[in-house]
Amino acid sequence: MLSQILLALYRLIMQGINLYRIALVVYFLLSWMPGGYQSKLGQILIRICEPYVGIFRQFVPSIGMISLAGIVAFFALNFIEYGVQAVFQLLFNLLTQMG
Repeated sequence: MLSQILLALYRLIMQGINLYRIALVVYFLLSWMPGGYQSKLGQILIRICEPYVGIFRQFVPSIGMISLAGIVAFFALNFIEYGVQAVFQLLFNLLTQMG
């Protein structure tokens, strides 16, 4: 029972990370389109993605007009995904050892 709940939670978190990854890609692509951020989709993605990407803008310098914060944020999301996988793998191993 507990393993089924953990598996459902794991799948939900992984789907959320994948959806967020797609949102980030669309958000980054909108920056190449004139007026992309002024569209309704752009405004929604700004509210969803900018708080996360903004963290990296504080620490990652820009090279001319190109901000590398988005790339770093995207790769950091991959590391977060690996961390979530490791935690759930540990939890599943503990459950199987307990019974």
